[in-house]
Amino acid sequence: MHPRRRILPLVVCLLAVATGCKKEAPAAPSKPAIGLVLGLGGRGDHAFNDSALRGLELWAGGVKYEKAGYQDTTASERKDSLAPDVAARGWEMIPLGITPVVLQSRVAEDYEPNLQLLAEQRVSLAMGVGFMLENAVETVARRNPSLPFLLVDSPLLDAQGRVITLPNVRTVVFREEEGCFLAGALAGLVTKTGRVGMVGGMKIPLVQRYEAGFRAGVAATNPNATVLVNYTGSFTDFALGKQVGQDLLLKNTDVLFAAAGVDGLGAIQAVKEAREAGKTVSVIGVDSDPSHLAPEAVLSAVVKHVDLVVYEAIREQRQGRFQGGNVSLGLKEGGMGLAPVRLDFPGKDEALRKVEALNARIISGELKVPTQPAPSGTAGANP
Repeated sequence: MHPRRRILPLVVCLLAVATGCKKEAPAAPSKPAIGLVLGLGGRGDHAFNDSALRGLELWAGGVKYEKAGYQDTTASERKDSLAPDVAARGWEMIPLGITPVVLQSRVAEDYEPNLQLLAEQRVSLAMGVGFMLENAVETVARRNPSLPFLLVDSPLLDAQGRVITLPNVRTVVFREEEGCFLAGALAGLVTKTGRVGMVGGMKIPLVQRYEAGFRAGVAATNPNATVLVNYTGSFTDFALGKQVGQDLLLKNTDVLFAAAGVDGLGAIQAVKEAREAGKTVSVIGVDSDPSHLAPEAVLSAVVKHVDLVVYEAIREQRQGRFQGGNVSLGLKEGGMGLAPVRLDFPGKDEALRKVEALNARIISGELKVPTQPAPSGTAGANP
């Protein structure tokens, strides 16, 4: 049954101009066009961008992207694409009669022109995914005040870093620290060496919230464990992510948290190869569930339901109910959660009960998760 209520609360964002862009799907005149500018990881990142594409193409458009172009999907394919916690709610993603228009940027300087191109193509809604699009969305939204925009993973900020709003822009952010707390709690229960690692991307406040939650989660279930964190300074370097992951494994970590975009895929590959070599190691992903990439190595993932955010924004736009504003999503709102734990390990059932109890405490407000990493010398910090 199609949900009568809002799947997730959302907000909208406006975009700008285009040079050097790759347009993946031309707009068809018979259906309203909905535009999406991807972050630099692009299509195939098995994370943030692919989640947004799932909401736009598979669910709202009822199509899947193939080399020959878009192909229609079935209700079964859409149902199978739902995350388990979403499927458990009985939601059915009914196509919304739109044509997806997807622009992929080669460099950050392409964001603004790509968004402006969407405006010039008269899309009904323009969307940008990733905090790096914040400036471009604000610029293009001001230039095109009648066009609604959705910006996922960042608010709009003024020159002093203060949050601002525009009437035609909905911004959606996630309380990443909550989901990462659960990932850390799981890692603390799984580790046998007492050493877990995190591969971060750029050392920015957004990713440091991942670190803060992860450290706090490890400390909650295994206060004697050591957490080693290395930042790659990138989100698009697979080889670097793999190297950093290998370095952490050499330091006797046996659970890695890969929170670095494409770099994180490299870290997953490092764990996969170590597992194939006979080591008892595992990895936790972020944004989307990467278990299909390494079924024997992926323990779980902190899943952001970007797909739901995108689908709901499109649905509201089609119904004439889309509004701007700022939205924050966490465990309580169903905006994120842990992917299924498919690997077996000693004490798994009890560990999952402990993680679920912590999840309930966060949702109830009893447990507050920090947003800044613990200082050196405290529980969960590097020695």
